[in-house]
Amino acid sequence: MLSYDTLLAFFGVSLLLALTPGPDNIFVLLQSAQRGWRAGMCVVVGLCLGLCVQTAAVALGLAAVFAASALAFTLLKSGGAAYLAWLAWQALRAPVSVNQAADVDTAAPATPTTNAARMVGRGVVMNLTNPKVLVFFLAFLPQFAEPARGSMALQIMLLGLIFMLASLLVFGAIACFSGAFGALLQGSARAQKWLNRAAGLVFLGLALRLLAVER
Repeated sequence: MLSYDTLLAFFGVSLLLALTPGPDNIFVLLQSAQRGWRAGMCVVVGLCLGLCVQTAAVALGLAAVFAASALAFTLLKSGGAAYLAWLAWQALRAPVSVNQAADVDTAAPATPTTNAARMVGRGVVMNLTNPKVLVFFLAFLPQFAEPARGSMALQIMLLGLIFMLASLLVFGAIACFSGAFGALLQGSARAQKWLNRAAGLVFLGLALRLLAVER
């Protein structure tokens, strides 16, 4: 398998990449500020589950097939943009309630387990509908794999798990920090209103940015 030096170097690079501002960590920041750190951590779990799927696709060679298909790439990014636009609409029309956890969904109240599952699902969808992640993994992970050290598929899976760990640490810290900051805003209806507007505009910007992505 891979040497410890290679794994350590990859982990360091992964931490830096996770810290770089991008759609995923911005998504975690906004969801945590609006809904609290627990909801943010559920989103982080969902994002990491999505990374597992992306890694498996690279290891099995599915990513290369997908990247070669212009239609599949366009459909996936269009779906992701539509999902982000829907989140933007939900955030812009979200009601505010002083001293209560913000929740942009207008459906009937759900149990904590249902809420957690919904937020995990949001993280999964956010990750899997961003074709840039799959293309990035396809180009990034194999650079650290060494054919002389055994199965490339197993090495790529290991690298993907390490990348997921780095993302979990960084995104988890963002969720906790942003959740604590968001809690300070719960006593002000005006602050919540501006936070919802900001979140809506950011989600809309991310949707437009995703639509502009090229292979």
